[in-house]
Amino acid sequence: MLKMVNISSAMTRFYLDSLHLMRRTQINLAVILLALSMFSLLIVQSFQLYLNYDQKKKELASEIITFQNKIAFKHEKAEDYRRYMKIINQDFSLEYQDILKSEFQSLTASKESVSLRDTTIVNNGKREKYLVIRGEAYDSLTGLSTEQKVLAKNYQEIQDVFNSGSGILKGNDSSQLSLQLNQQAVQQIFKKAKYINNMMLEAFKDNVLKSPQQRIDAVFLDSIISFEIKKERLPKEFTFCVYNAQDKPVTFEEASEKYEQRTANLDMDKARLFPGNPVSESLFLQLNFPHQNRFLLTEMRLPIIGAILVICIVLAALVFMVKTIVEQKKLSEIKAGLVSNMTHEFKTPISTIALACQALRDPDIIDKRHLPIIEPYLRMIAQENKRLETLVENILQNSILDRKDSIWEGGPVEIVALSKVLVDNAKFRVEPKDCEIQFESSQSNIIVNAQETHLKSVIANLLDNAIKYSPTPAKIKVEIKQNADHAVLTVSDKGLGIKKEHLTKIFDNLYRVPTGDLHDVKGFGLGLNYVKKVCDGYGWLLKVNSTFGKGTTFEITINT
Repeated sequence: MLKMVNISSAMTRFYLDSLHLMRRTQINLAVILLALSMFSLLIVQSFQLYLNYDQKKKELASEIITFQNKIAFKHEKAEDYRRYMKIINQDFSLEYQDILKSEFQSLTASKESVSLRDTTIVNNGKREKYLVIRGEAYDSLTGLSTEQKVLAKNYQEIQDVFNSGSGILKGNDSSQLSLQLNQQAVQQIFKKAKYINNMMLEAFKDNVLKSPQQRIDAVFLDSIISFEIKKERLPKEFTFCVYNAQDKPVTFEEASEKYEQRTANLDMDKARLFPGNPVSESLFLQLNFPHQNRFLLTEMRLPIIGAILVICIVLAALVFMVKTIVEQKKLSEIKAGLVSNMTHEFKTPISTIALACQALRDPDIIDKRHLPIIEPYLRMIAQENKRLETLVENILQNSILDRKDSIWEGGPVEIVALSKVLVDNAKFRVEPKDCEIQFESSQSNIIVNAQETHLKSVIANLLDNAIKYSPTPAKIKVEIKQNADHAVLTVSDKGLGIKKEHLTKIFDNLYRVPTGDLHDVKGFGLGLNYVKKVCDGYGWLLKVNSTFGKGTTFEITINT
């Protein structure tokens, strides 16, 4: 018998080790899945940053193109202004200089007119006729206008007015005066046209007959770019290059440090210089920003910092979870080793004590005359040994149930007959006067789907709790009812009852309802925890109703 017990203990230990190995595999799998989740998060965040970077890059390219066109326009206007100022300041012939001097005095006046009309003025009671000379001028540059009126009594006075500085020729009547004024206006127009014609001729020579090096001042172009780029949200460090129609860079004898002769970047558009001049050779401007990537990363600093923070938080959570899992794994190994060794070490002496008690009752070993004396002690040893065996079995069962592996396989079990046997065993353990156990069943034969070992342990634990927590004389009732698809097992007592604040905790592992300094009820808080695990494993519905001082009822709905 001792050999069989050792074999059973070894098999139990092997089973626990197998379950422990399976749980270790599950923990390793969980760590791998967490690492994969972290890796996936890194990929998603990196992809989002890449998309954001690509979008920013496209926006920057569009802004650069717009800026290049803006520089080309401003450069053309600035060059026109410089060229016209140069023409104005040229050393013309003395004859043309006199024309310019006289012309510039009235160049900005776009409207001039002189008119004459008759009027009558009463002077000392006499009516006298006068001529009113009215002159108007409008300055197109300043937007100012002026008007002058002169009264003349005869034509001689009119001639005196003109000779005094008006620049209008003499005449004998109003018609002759208007004709002379119109002739003077025509002469001024011809003079202006001659001046403008010379300006256009010089501009044409600059645009058509000059080389790109003569048409463009690279230093002046650099100053325009440097001034305008301060207003834009673009990288401040840049280089530029001017290309001809064949995409070849133009070489300048004098150029700034930012002018860089390089092959044209085909991925970036170029801006046409002198866009308002379709006659001359086409020249193109292209800007290059050597630190463009750094600028884009600076613009994306908030998304990058946010992504880094998310990754760091998730990484910290992952490290914490892995650390917790490893610690739980170590505790699980310690617990599994403890349970395995304990069941192995305890079962051997328990079996030895049981064999010793059985041997002491053998008439061949002990004199029959001494048997009545030692029988009470043998019975006490056997009962306590049985109790110790039950506790070890409960610890073993709880350890097995913690794994939640495929242990819930079952088959048809006749619950009525099984319950009767357990009730009879419970009656045998207690005195009839101390405990009354009543058993009822709606049918004589009820089949449920379960594993007999677990169902037997559940009923035994409920009966054992009802007996332990019921004062003498105890009244306990076990009832089984058959429903459509279920069997309802009810175990009720008229014992101490449980307070409401303890009802939610009685199924916790190793939890016992506090009784102050009294410890008259023996146990480890494993029975109800085992009952709860079995019910959860099979999907049974477990209910408990208790009134403190009146009793407790446990109800289990079992699948049939």
